[in-house]
Amino acid sequence: MTHEQQDEPLNTATMLHVEDEPDPPIVFRVDDVLAFCLFWLLGGVTFLQFFSRYVLNDSIAWTEEIGRYLLIWVTFFGAAIVFRRRTNIAVELIVDMLPRTQAKLLRFVADLITLGFVVLLVWFAWNLTQRMMIQRMTVIDVSMSVVYGGVLVGCLLMLWRALQAFIANAKRGWDPVSDPSQMFD
Repeated sequence: MTHEQQDEPLNTATMLHVEDEPDPPIVFRVDDVLAFCLFWLLGGVTFLQFFSRYVLNDSIAWTEEIGRYLLIWVTFFGAAIVFRRRTNIAVELIVDMLPRTQAKLLRFVADLITLGFVVLLVWFAWNLTQRMMIQRMTVIDVSMSVVYGGVLVGCLLMLWRALQAFIANAKRGWDPVSDPSQMFD
C-alpha cells in the first residue's frame, strides 16, 4: 500500500503576507529619562557589589543598601511610565460586553477609583517622607526621607498621568480608545 503525497505546490499568491508597521518615533519624556538613569545607576551599583564581593573578596558595604533603594525608585518611576503609556493590566471583557452607556459608566467609575488610589498613594508617601526625616540610613549617614522622597516623586508623576488620563477620558465621554498607549501623544 503506497501513500501518495497530495500536497499542492505552494502558490505565492496564497501565502500570507504581513507587512511590518513602522516603528513609532522615540520621544523622551522626563519620567523616561529619570527611570533610564536610575536603572543604569542601579545596574552600576549592583555590578560594583558583585565585583567587590566575588573578585576583590571585600564587599563594599553601601552598595547593597543603595541598590535596594534604587530598586524602589525605579519601581515607582516605572509605574509612572506605565500610567502614561496606559499599559497597566486591565480586564476589559466585562466592559466590552456591556451596553454603551453602562460601559461608559463603568469606565468612569474605574477612572475615579484609580485616581482616588493614586491620591492615597501620594498622601501616604508624603506622610512617610515627613516621618522618616529623623531616621538615618544604616551605612550612609543620610536621612531616610531621601528614599521616601523618591517614592513621593514617583507617586506624584503617577498622579499627574492619572489626571491626564481622567481628563482625556472625560473629553471623549469615556468612549473606548483604539490605542490607549497613544492617548497623550
